[in-house]
Amino acid sequence: MLMAAATNKENEEKKTDVKPKKKTTKKKVQETGNEYLDYKGKKLVRVGNEIYYGNPDEPYIVTFRLEDSEDLMDLSISKRVIIELKTNEGKASKLIRQAERDGLYKAFDIGMFWLDQALESNK
Repeated sequence: MLMAAATNKENEEKKTDVKPKKKTTKKKVQETGNEYLDYKGKKLVRVGNEIYYGNPDEPYIVTFRLEDSEDLMDLSISKRVIIELKTNEGKASKLIRQAERDGLYKAFDIGMFWLDQALESNK
């Protein structure tokens, strides 16, 4: 009798510890505290497998899509990255330039150049 009461008590404790999973379809924006990351004076925001680079009040923004990645120990390293220079008009944004590079370093190099060039020509 005591054994049955003990197992019932354990089962009740297990039931209360289990939390139901929430279904979320929205991708979370990664922030550091209350601020977004800044890199060379422009905002850097990651949403899922996309990285947005540029200020929201400027007419152009660069998007980096991380297509392929490989695992190196406990890190995920991007192999193939698609770079897109777009107008910054929300959902109605237009694609200006697009390229593909191996690795995030090479992609950032060309993406930052395109963004600086587009912003300079817009002045």
